[in-house]
Amino acid sequence: MRFSPKIASAALVLCIVLLSFSSSALVEPKADVAAATLAWGQALGEGEPEKVIAFYSDDAALWGTLSPTLRSDRAALRDYFVTAFKLLPGLKVAFGDQLIRVYGNTAVNTGHYTFSYVKDGETKTLPARYSFTYVRNGERWLIVDHHSSAMPSTPR
Repeated sequence: MRFSPKIASAALVLCIVLLSFSSSALVEPKADVAAATLAWGQALGEGEPEKVIAFYSDDAALWGTLSPTLRSDRAALRDYFVTAFKLLPGLKVAFGDQLIRVYGNTAVNTGHYTFSYVKDGETKTLPARYSFTYVRNGERWLIVDHHSSAMPSTPR
């Protein structure tokens, strides 16, 4: 079999085209998951539990930052956020680094965030780490598992 520069060039172009499609196909879901996470944070800042739990699937599980109790139904999620908004008035969240991995219709976003709230007229902060597991439901990414815990202090 003889080497053909035309066939080699065509194969190289085809490989480049296919790789460009596959890389953009991976970037788009990651951007969508990042946007869903940011929208969750914006809803949290509004202080309305119903707006926050709308980002969770019906069978979602939550290990919240402020609770030792696993929440695994909508009523328990609502209770968690109602309590959080009472204990932490003016609650807001700012995201730090995020690592987003997509596996078909499932995605995991792991990173850290800092909660801020107002207590006795003073702004307080609570740094924490998180993992959100999402499942795509049509065009939306819904949270099916959310774990959040206070950031540990650095060992001395």
